[in-house]
Amino acid sequence: MVFKGTAIAHGSGLGVVTAIGMATEIGAIAHLLDVTQEEVTPLQKEVREIGRMLGIAVLVIASVVVIAVLMLTDIHSADDVLRVLLLGVSLAVAAVPEGLPAVLSLVLAFGVQRMARNKAIIKQLSSVETLGSASVICTDKTGTLTRSEMTIQQTMTASGKAAVSGVGYAPQGQIHHQDQPMTCGPVHSENVLLLRGGSLAGNAALAQQEDGTWVIQGDPTEGAFLVAERKLDAPARSIERFERVAEIPFTSDRKMMSALVIDHEHSDEQLLISKGAPDVLLQHCTQVQVGMDVVPRTVGLPAKAWADVNELSGAALRARSVAYRRLAAGEGVAAGESLEAGLIFIGTVGIIDPPRKEVAPAIAEAHRAGIRIIMITGDHPRTAARIAEDLGIIEAGAGALTGADLDKLDDEALAEAVKSTSVYARVAPSHKLRIVDALQAQGHVVAMTGDGVNDAPALKSADIGIAMGITGTEVTKQAGKMILADDNFATIVLAVREGRGILDNIRKFLRYLLSSNMGEVLTVFLAVVGAGVVGLVDEEGGIILPLLATQILWINLITDAAPAIAMGIDPHNDDVMTRSPRKPTDRIIDTRMWLGVLQVGLVMALATLLTVDWMLPGGLIPGTDSLDTARTGGFTVLVLAQLFNALSARSESASAFVGLFANRWLWGAIALAVALQIAVVHWSPLNKAFSTSALTLSQWGFCLAMASAVLWFSELRKLVLRLKGPE
Repeated sequence: MVFKGTAIAHGSGLGVVTAIGMATEIGAIAHLLDVTQEEVTPLQKEVREIGRMLGIAVLVIASVVVIAVLMLTDIHSADDVLRVLLLGVSLAVAAVPEGLPAVLSLVLAFGVQRMARNKAIIKQLSSVETLGSASVICTDKTGTLTRSEMTIQQTMTASGKAAVSGVGYAPQGQIHHQDQPMTCGPVHSENVLLLRGGSLAGNAALAQQEDGTWVIQGDPTEGAFLVAERKLDAPARSIERFERVAEIPFTSDRKMMSALVIDHEHSDEQLLISKGAPDVLLQHCTQVQVGMDVVPRTVGLPAKAWADVNELSGAALRARSVAYRRLAAGEGVAAGESLEAGLIFIGTVGIIDPPRKEVAPAIAEAHRAGIRIIMITGDHPRTAARIAEDLGIIEAGAGALTGADLDKLDDEALAEAVKSTSVYARVAPSHKLRIVDALQAQGHVVAMTGDGVNDAPALKSADIGIAMGITGTEVTKQAGKMILADDNFATIVLAVREGRGILDNIRKFLRYLLSSNMGEVLTVFLAVVGAGVVGLVDEEGGIILPLLATQILWINLITDAAPAIAMGIDPHNDDVMTRSPRKPTDRIIDTRMWLGVLQVGLVMALATLLTVDWMLPGGLIPGTDSLDTARTGGFTVLVLAQLFNALSARSESASAFVGLFANRWLWGAIALAVALQIAVVHWSPLNKAFSTSALTLSQWGFCLAMASAVLWFSELRKLVLRLKGPE
């Protein structure tokens, strides 16, 4: 069968179409992709909820203020009505952090840029927050946890076992052109046949570069055979002696492949050479190669072969066996898989794929962060378990579940199994989807890696689908939300760290924006409600507004965007990877944050109104200044209070004085806002535009002291929170 999407490298043939479109295997995968729903991220849900809630609150508050002003103030003309309505609109603008979408996008974009520099490419900005909430990472083994540098380390034949060194393969790597013989103790004739047969039953190729070095192209496992056979100190090489004429290809169901070759040194004799999983290949063998002789398969052969496989797997080696048979005249590849019978078993090799040195520390860091690591691989269960033990994924003796085991489990039994199983071996891509769904049903935020086309549904279903950038197919890259440019597991953990830091920064600027805007709203609202107490009443009993519409808009202009963006790139806290993952049900803006927003906003409003009262005649504190001066003082206090709030909002519980100067961008934004506020107070063109008047040095000092109340209140509140401990 040739499936849709298959690339024909060379040759020609006549094909019979058996299915088209959605009836093909690719169509089946496309259907899975179509019916698999992409979840909206918690951040997207939260922002929508904030927008809805603020919209309702703004309409209510603005309506109350406008109606109160219209009822309590003498309206003499249409201009008076227009001014009141303009105040309502300005109040609505003040209540809504209109810069939130832009700031949020910029902060996420900066984070994505940092991740890209670290080889983690995020396709959707909102996925950054989901990545920071990941509680489970399901990962492949080969190439992700390991280096994908296959080296044949041991051979197992009827004559015994031999250790092998000096042979290796790295994807797109190089080997020296010198013919260095491998070291393997006594070179039994079976070893020659074993390595040569494995080399012929593969599609890897050697290409010599201009500098004399060799580059191997192809599958890493097949490359290991090819390098070993080339460096073998034996007579004529395969490429010179044998001609490959046909192939019965490897499939995930068959777990083996065969090549039909012609031996030009033996009267053009035809040979069928097979390579594959030991358990599969043994079922096709009736004889065994012992030295130069061929003997019938005995009852003990399967037991010995299994013992060899278990020994290799226990040493974290991938086992591959090789067998062959001579074809009779007239036999050909047209007979298909029926040729793969009556084979002569040669032996088994153990191939090491060493773990990446940076993976074990990354897994340890993930565990400290409360993130569970699950390995899902097609390798032998013992090999997978040994690698998982070495990397610290599981405890010694924990074992692994196989794909066959998963097929026996219904959904309820699988739900129980995934609670304790962290290694899955000999699994098919379809099993990944079941594992992801079972984990998500238990409330986990799941990151899943994949490279093959069949992995695409699982990647799309996962909260964070991670496609391999080097070995991954275009389908998986399209289905995933993140691409690993280096196929390295450690990069995933780095991305999680970055995601958590970005989420912390999002909470920082949300805390800042909402509390600052709350201060503006409460300032106007309390001024209207308590106008007589503060002294904001004219001679005829009408209400005097503490801030003009233009002043409210100015405050939003200079204090919203720049400080919020600067807080969005605040350095990450040291404890970012020592906290447990955020649950999907946890709110980004929780009850404690909302309470803090209201408290800080109230302190801002009171500080602003007390300043106005201190300068104005009447009220609680009789003053001597004009209305323009009093408004300018309140206006300035509100601006400075928001800038103090920017310093305090960087943490919910840590003091603002910890790492006070760590963010130079934030200090730059504060300095810019202060400079602009000085200009609007002391530059005559802006005085006219915003109805402000110049303040004296003592008045500036008073405004600064009143505005700092926000900082001192926040410090006191944080101290109480630290004493109470985490919720």
